[in-house]
Amino acid sequence: MLCHYYPPCPEPDLTLGASKHSDSSFLTVLLPDQIEGLQVLREGYWFDVPPVPGALIINLITNDKFISSEHRVLANRATKARVSVACFFTTGIRPNPRIYGPIRELVSKDNPPKYREITVMEFAAHRSAKGLDGTSDLLHFKI
Repeated sequence: MLCHYYPPCPEPDLTLGASKHSDSSFLTVLLPDQIEGLQVLREGYWFDVPPVPGALIINLITNDKFISSEHRVLANRATKARVSVACFFTTGIRPNPRIYGPIRELVSKDNPPKYREITVMEFAAHRSAKGLDGTSDLLHFKI
């Protein structure tokens, strides 16, 4: 679980709250508050994600059935701080020979795997070498 605190910013055009990135976890559940600032990248343009009271934002690895969008958080000029809570569900980076791949229920003759099978250590090594460059960690494993 990760809690984000974004204080009001007198000059929000000079900074970002969180730079462009794509979540690397198997499942992310985000509970945002009612202060605007979250944006998603779609077809080269940034779009605001309007706050919806009580809503959760979900990112899930789905063999591209649903795409986990690149997103960022803008600093806000609001008089109140922006707070969000994110839960990231991962396998961790403990050495494990188990091989992971697309969820069987999401794969069919008409929808074959779009990513190759990998170990957690292979994924962690790639993520560490790649760094936080704003792109999805999964692209490296695309078939």
